[in-house]
Amino acid sequence: MSTARGSAGAGPMLNAYPDSIGGRLGDIVAFLARPELEGVFESFYILPSLFHTDLDRGFSVIDYGLNRQLASAADLEALQAQGVDLKLDFILNHASVLSPQFQDIIAKGDASVYRDFFIDWNRFWDGHGTMTDAGYIQPDAALIKDMFFRKPGLPILSVRFPDGREVPYWNTFYQEVRYTVPSQQELMRALDLQYGEAEQLEALLHRAFAAKQKPGEIDYGPFAPKRTAIIELLESRRVYLGQMDLNIRSPLVWEFYEATLAQLAAYGASIVRLDAFAYAPKSVGKRNFFNDPETWECLERVNGIAQRHGLQLLPEIHTSYGDRTHEAIAARGYLTYDFFLPGLIIDAFERQTNEAILRWVADIQAKGIRTVNMLGCHDGIPLLDLKGLLTDAQIESLIATVVARGGYVKDLHGQKNLYYQVNATYFSALGEDEQKLLLARAIQLFMPGKPQVWYLDLFAGRNNHAAVERAGSGGHKEINRTNLGAPDIEDGLQRDVVKAQLELLRFRARCPAFGFGATLEVLPAAAHELKLRWSNDGATATLEADLQAYTYRITES
Repeated sequence: MSTARGSAGAGPMLNAYPDSIGGRLGDIVAFLARPELEGVFESFYILPSLFHTDLDRGFSVIDYGLNRQLASAADLEALQAQGVDLKLDFILNHASVLSPQFQDIIAKGDASVYRDFFIDWNRFWDGHGTMTDAGYIQPDAALIKDMFFRKPGLPILSVRFPDGREVPYWNTFYQEVRYTVPSQQELMRALDLQYGEAEQLEALLHRAFAAKQKPGEIDYGPFAPKRTAIIELLESRRVYLGQMDLNIRSPLVWEFYEATLAQLAAYGASIVRLDAFAYAPKSVGKRNFFNDPETWECLERVNGIAQRHGLQLLPEIHTSYGDRTHEAIAARGYLTYDFFLPGLIIDAFERQTNEAILRWVADIQAKGIRTVNMLGCHDGIPLLDLKGLLTDAQIESLIATVVARGGYVKDLHGQKNLYYQVNATYFSALGEDEQKLLLARAIQLFMPGKPQVWYLDLFAGRNNHAAVERAGSGGHKEINRTNLGAPDIEDGLQRDVVKAQLELLRFRARCPAFGFGATLEVLPAAAHELKLRWSNDGATATLEADLQAYTYRITES
């Protein structure tokens, strides 16, 4: 795949989990080495289940060692040998409860060297609230009235220290506390029970935990006299799952950041996506999401480390167009995600007008914004981001259209006015129309930026409702994460819609007219047409797209 490229640095980038195509990263390496993929992808964004992780399909990192079930160092070396550079994730705000740092806290409590590696809620809010009977500080109402929450209630996970104290830690994202039933022998030893009594209590506890009761909520019946001792035993066996917020005021956290970025560079990364970076800086009385100036100060410090390791940062954040956060990120010299393009293309097809896309192109050009753009991705089709580019009525119409085509609406903890994304494959969002998918891909490749390609879009994947049902509550994203086996790949590569996309991508990769330093000209066109011309060092590439007929023509000189 190490062919000459015309848009080095801005060429197409594949996006997949390490097990998305074939089952292991090595299978994707083999896929990229096929003749059909020759000269197509310059880069590969491997999602973070590449690492040693537990929850959230990789976004809860235990450590940044490779997931031995999915990848090997030889796989990464093979990608480098093919000339494919990598984009990898660094989760700046949090780490898994199972991380060695947090497990050290659970084991050693106040004696842990990592005691302040994560944010002790009570230490953070000391002097700014009231201690509750539950053992955590309830911050003064005025200090949290504008605070941004990812879930209902305060972002706390209470952790049991070895001395029996409950210590609340800041937990913005997922958390789960699990209780396990001791064996009959353990119950006999700990509670001085006879065998028959232990057998009865064991059955009682199984029923209670199956009903999602906590130890303090259980009716212990004949064992009520031992209630305190039973609760103590059960709580001492408590296990946790979740993602705990890092304390960026700790020097150890910055040592961790340095070591992690060095590790990602050694894996072959050239771009590092900063996941959830805007949550990391926290201050009393602030929103604690993109605090200003703390977020910028943190970002600049991380960027200084990244530059020492030859890495380019891509800060990831979802805010509306009207907030202009993408402009602020770009103005500081960072790449930014074009989360607007996926919805803008669907809108252009539905209303058959170039109006919103051209406004966005003009913005990119006027403000010198460098983007990574996309159609579909692992998360869904962002719609909250469109506020300010489209009217609320137009956004609602888009939501209704994609949902009518089998998509799911994702909102922020029940607030239906805060549409975050719609979960659907991009192909299904387009009504499973191959002509529309090809036109969408052509437009994406002629938009400014580095085009990122979700593997399932490449294969014109359909909504997987069965996967959503299997995943249960919170499994809506599985609609667009179908893993492809060898037969799917072989069949897919014979499909015209896949072949045509590969040709488009190969053209984009080799044509010298494109690149971050090239010039884009918007040509005069009717409202239902889109005409874009790129030029660089005497080479030109022109797209003429018809938003009514869903056809396009590309010419090159």
